[in-house]
Amino acid sequence: MYGAPALPPDFVSLPYANPDSPSGGRIVFAEIGGFDSLNPYILRGSAPWGVNLLTVQSLLGRSYDEPFALYGVLAESVETDEARSFVEFTLRESARFSDGSPVTVADVMWSFEVMGTQGHPRYRNAWTKIATMQQTGPQSLRFTFTEPDRELPLILGLRPILQRAQFDADGRAFDQSSLTPLIGSGPYVVDSVDPGRSITFRRTPDWWGADLPFFRGQHNLDEIRYEYYGDSAVAFEAFKAGLISVWREPSAARWADSYDFPAVTDGRIRQVEIPHQRPSGMSGFVMNTRRAPFDDWRVRDALIHAFDFAQINATVNGGAEPRIDSYFGNSDLGMRAQAVEGLVLDLLTPFAEELTPDALQAYALPETGGRSNRRNLRAAMRQLNAAGWQADERGIMRNGAGEAFTFNILLQQGSAAQQAIANSYIESLQHLGITANLTVIDAAQYVERTNQYDFDMTYMHRLMSLSPGNEQTLYWSAEGVETPGTRNLAGVDTPAVEAMITAMLNAREPEAFTAAVRALDRVLMTGRYVIPFWYAPVSRLAVAEGLRFPQNLPIYGDWTGFLPEVWWYSE
Repeated sequence: MYGAPALPPDFVSLPYANPDSPSGGRIVFAEIGGFDSLNPYILRGSAPWGVNLLTVQSLLGRSYDEPFALYGVLAESVETDEARSFVEFTLRESARFSDGSPVTVADVMWSFEVMGTQGHPRYRNAWTKIATMQQTGPQSLRFTFTEPDRELPLILGLRPILQRAQFDADGRAFDQSSLTPLIGSGPYVVDSVDPGRSITFRRTPDWWGADLPFFRGQHNLDEIRYEYYGDSAVAFEAFKAGLISVWREPSAARWADSYDFPAVTDGRIRQVEIPHQRPSGMSGFVMNTRRAPFDDWRVRDALIHAFDFAQINATVNGGAEPRIDSYFGNSDLGMRAQAVEGLVLDLLTPFAEELTPDALQAYALPETGGRSNRRNLRAAMRQLNAAGWQADERGIMRNGAGEAFTFNILLQQGSAAQQAIANSYIESLQHLGITANLTVIDAAQYVERTNQYDFDMTYMHRLMSLSPGNEQTLYWSAEGVETPGTRNLAGVDTPAVEAMITAMLNAREPEAFTAAVRALDRVLMTGRYVIPFWYAPVSRLAVAEGLRFPQNLPIYGDWTGFLPEVWWYSE
C-alpha cells in the first residue's frame, strides 16, 4: 500500500514462521454454536471458520508482520500503475486445486464474478468498482477500475479462488447453502463432517504450495479438528478433560484463579500469554439506530452512561482489563481524547453540522464505579429528559406519547459471559426506569435475525487491523442500513463516515491515512453506537503438551496467520 515490502525477493520464510518446524500431529479446537453449511462465501447458512482458513487460497497472501504488504501465492507476479487504475495478476503454473486440476484464469474470473453477484454482500463493494475483467495471456488476467481506490488491487489479491468445474458438474447455484465440501487450493481438505457438531481437516501430503517461501514453516499439523459445543462452560470442561488442545481464555479473572486443575499442575497443559500490537477493535453492546429510541444520539449517550463498566469489569475480569476507548485503540490509528486539530480537523470540519455537538471537542467515555456511576446516572437522566423522556410518578421512563422505555437485548446461546454482563446492565437500567429484557436464541436463529437487523441491542465484536480499508464500508456504509447481511449492525448512516473511508482509501502518504482513520474513529465514537466493553492487550492460551510455536511473534500476536498456521507438534 505504501513503500516497498520488508522482505527481499529471496526470503526464506515469513519472519514469524519456523522453516525447520516438523510435520505431523493434530490439534482440536472448541467452537460455540454449530454450522449448517460448508460455503462461507454466501449469505445463507453458517459455515465453519476453518473452511476459509484451511482449504482455500487467494492470489496474494498477507504477512502479519507488515500491515500494508502482500506477497504472491496463487499469483507469481502482480502489476499495477502509480494511480492504481488497474491490476494484472499472473498465475503460477504449479498452482493446483485439491483434486489435482490446475488453477486457471477461468477459475479466477468465475470466482470474482460469482462472489460479486451471488456471494455474501461483503464481496459486492469491490465488484462494483471493476470496470473490465479480461484474460491477457495463458496465465494472466487484468482488472481495470471505475474509480480511485488505492487499496483495490490488494483487496482483489485477497479474494478466495474456487473451482468453477465443481459447480458446473453439480449443477447447483453458488448462493445455495450446501454441506458439500468446496474444492479449493489450500493445504487442507475436509476429511469428515458431523453437521453442526464437528469438522475435521486433513493436510494434503503433496500440496502444491508447500515449497513456496511464503508457506515454509506453515501448515505443519496433519489434522485440524473443530468440535462444536452449545455452551462455553461445557467446552471448557471438555478442555480440562483433554478433549480440546488449546483454550483461548477470555476472562482475566478466571485465568488467574481457575487454572489449578490436575492437567495444569502436572504439566500436561501450560499457560502462555501472547502480546500483540494490533488495535483494540470494538467489543460491546451495539444499538440498532434503525429503531426508535436508538435513533436519538442523546438516548444512546444515556445508555452508555448507565453502563457501570468498573463494576462489571471487576466481576468478570477482576478489574484487570482496560476499557475500549476507541475503535482503533492500542495503536497509533486511534482517535485522541483532546479537541481535534490538524489534518483530522480539516477532514471533519465540512461535516460539523451533521455530527454530534461534541464531535470536534475533547471526548472520552465517562468514568464509572462508585460515586462516578451515580453521577453517570444523573447525566443519563438529563440526556433522556432532553430527548423527551420523563419518569412518571412510579419512576417508569415514558416518552411524550406515554409509552414506557422498554427494549430487548438479543444474544446467542453459549454466550455465558455476555449474558452475565447483560443481566448486570439490566439492573442498572432499572434505576432510570428503563425495562430491558434478555432473549437468548440458538446460533441459526441468531444469524438470521442479525442478518435482517431484527434486534434492539445485541453483542458486537469488530476486529480492527493496522491496515483498515474497504472492509470499513461493509461495517459502516449507508448501504448497510437496508441491505441484509452487511456488518453494519448499528445502522450507521452519515456522509461523514463515507467521506472518511474515501479519504482513507485514497491517501497516498501514511500521515494522511492515519488522519483519515482517526477522523473515522472519532465520528463513530462520538456517534455513540456501541456501549464499549474491554480488550485484552495479551492473548491468554492454555495449550496441551506437544504443541509448539516460534519464538518470533508477529505484531498481530495471536490472530489470523498464527494459530494453527505456524504451530507444530513435537513430542
